[in-house]
Formats: sequence, structure tokens, C-alpha cells
Amino acid sequence: MSTLIQSATIIDSSSPFHNQKKDLLITNGVITKIKDSIPTKPEYTLVSLDNLHVSCGWFDTSVSFGEPGFEERETITNGLATAAKSGFTAVGVNANTQPVVDNKSAVEFLKNKANGTATSLYPIAALTQKSEGKEMAELFDMKQSGAIAFGDYNKSIHNDNLMKITLLYAQNFDGLILSFPKNTSIAGEGLANEGENSTKLGLSGIPDLAEHIQIARDLFLLEYTGGKLHIPTISTTKSVALIKEAKKKGLNVTCSVSAHHLLLTDDELVTFDANLKVTPPLRTNKDCKSLIKGIRDGSIDMITSDHNPIDIEHKKVEFSAAKNGTIGLESLFGAVNSVLSLEDIISCLTTKPRERFNIKQTNIKEGEIADLTFFNPNSSYTFDTENILSTSKNSVFIGKELKGKAYGIFAKSQLILH
Repeated sequence: MSTLIQSATIIDSSSPFHNQKKDLLITNGVITKIKDSIPTKPEYTLVSLDNLHVSCGWFDTSVSFGEPGFEERETITNGLATAAKSGFTAVGVNANTQPVVDNKSAVEFLKNKANGTATSLYPIAALTQKSEGKEMAELFDMKQSGAIAFGDYNKSIHNDNLMKITLLYAQNFDGLILSFPKNTSIAGEGLANEGENSTKLGLSGIPDLAEHIQIARDLFLLEYTGGKLHIPTISTTKSVALIKEAKKKGLNVTCSVSAHHLLLTDDELVTFDANLKVTPPLRTNKDCKSLIKGIRDGSIDMITSDHNPIDIEHKKVEFSAAKNGTIGLESLFGAVNSVLSLEDIISCLTTKPRERFNIKQTNIKEGEIADLTFFNPNSSYTFDTENILSTSKNSVFIGKELKGKAYGIFAKSQLILH
């Protein structure tokens, strides 16, 4: 079985064909030829798309699907199909489920549900039992079963000593610890970023101090214990500065930012659209600019959709009662492509996240297994519900102008196009 990809601009800084337009022949899942032009044969499956670009397969490090427990939001099967058509050959799936993924059987359940799919599923297991922040979960057993990291999704660890112990313990098996950056005592019952807009709109505020205190604590603990720490979805100027300084000290820390925090601000909340209620909250224009700069200078390591489907019963309600979260797989590339260079985007979706989460790197070279993402960086369109492939439709980007669209992927010998 052979697939011929025609006239594709290759975006892979590790490839000798970087920024060159080539034909690629894939046979039995392996890239066998990369040439200016490859003759077609009747048995070839042809991929010929407008302004086709190809990169190594994208990896999103923060995705929630709901299953088990919240299948009405999203199933693993449809979630992985959505990821594939959105350009992702791998996703890190959060323990945002019921029951929580906090034991080896639950990890194995996720892995088994993904058998045969083009997009690889990598479980990010809970750090504590039931994600309650009280007792450490079975980290080593879950690592042995396929968990790539450990974190309580969108929940911070209040107990300083527990966080210290997990950072120490995980070093025994090179485990990666995730710590959500929110001090709940400071954040309280806040609904939006604390500032001028929250005051005008009468919404209780979440000060950015809540994020800074938690990050500072975790960095002090990391400096004391050693180990590996990843801070997901930072959202403020000060957070970037704290992590940049920690990296200068030599601490083993990385962080991510969600696509919506790079583009949208709390100015959007004037409509009281519950789709805009996310964690962390949308911040200010200054924060957006600092986050973009943080990606450009390497302070921020990766971009995520922070894809979190929420059913209509929990979103089509008043703002204060709505659940936090937005879907984002379908819109990620089109969103960030308007504010970042293509090379920064690809680095933050391929090389850096794979290195941090210890996922095998891929390359666009002859003889390599084909793990590829197809996209058009120049396609401009208005994102609407018709662009949504997820079961839940809670997107912050509905009605927004996006630039760039994923065509699909080739992975595990499967061609998936949208």
C-alpha cells in the first residue's frame, strides 16, 4: 500500500528538505522517497491539496475527552477522530473523568480504547487518589502501564509536603509531575480575571496573584527536591518571568500555554458568553503579548488546545453557573498561526512536547516511519459550529477569524483527511 503526497512544502528543521517543496512516497507506513517529482502509479493513493504543507505529527499535551463517565461530552473514539482531522498524531489525555484515572487498570482502559486509531493516546494520570489532593496515587504502577506524566487536571495541590514528596518519589522512575498553577485560597470563588472588566461586569475576580504564588511555591520545592516539573496553561506576564528565571537557575521545569490565552482577553466577557468561561480565566492584552514573547524566546515550551468538552446543559446557562472549559483541537492551528511564526508553532507542537513527555521524535527523511501532519497556513475563514467535529460545541473561537487549517494526518499507516 503506497501513498503519494504531491507538492508539499516540508516544515521540519531537522530534515534536509526543510522549507522545500517535494513529493513524498509512503510505502507500508514508511517514507521511501522524497524527490522534486515522483511519477504516479494507478495503485497509489494521491494526496494533492491546496498550498499543502507537511510537518512531523503534532502532539497536544492537554486534552480531555470525558470517557469514562462523561461520554455525553465526548467519547475516546470521536475525540481521537477529531484530533486526527485537526492535525494531531498524538494527544496527552487528562484524568478529567469519572472515575478518575488514578490506577493502572484505568490507564490500561484508556490505552485499550485507543487501539487501532491513527492518533496515539498517551494517558496523563492523576497525581493524587481521586484527584482529591490528599494522598499520592499509584504513580509507578501507572507509569509501567503507560502513563506519561501525573497531574490533577485543573486542580492544584494545596499540601506543600505532598507536592514535595511526589517530586522526590517520581525521580525513582524519571516521572514527570504536573502542577496546575492556581492557589485556590487566593482565587476563592472568582469567575473572571480580577481587573477593570470584572468590576464593570460585576463578576467576582481571580487575581493573577493566585497563579504567581502557586508557581513560586512549586519552583521553590523543585529547587529543593530536584526532579521534573511541568506547569500547564500559564496565563500571565509574571508567570512567564518566574519560569524564565527558574530556567536560568538550571531548574528542570517546562510550561505550556493554551491557544486561547494567546489571543483572547477578558474584554470578550462583555457578552457573558459561558463558552468564554475557562481555567485559567482570560487575562489582559499585556498578558497575551507576554505569552507570545515567552514562546518566541523559549520561556514557554509548548502550546496546547487545553481541549475540554462540556455538554450544552452545563454551558448554556448563566455565566456564574456554567462549567469552565473550551474545546480547541479544531481551532488550535488557525488561532495561533495568526500571532506566531510557523517554525515556533511547529516546534511547540512537535519537538519540545515530545522531548519533555518522553515520546519518540519523528523526522521527515527517507527510511523514517511516516508520522505526518498536513496543513495549509494561508487558509483564512470564520470559525463556526460547522467547523466543530467534537460532540460538545463549547468553543471560545466561534465567530472568530482564523488563519490556517489542518487537513489531517498520516500515522500508523493510516491516512486521515478532514
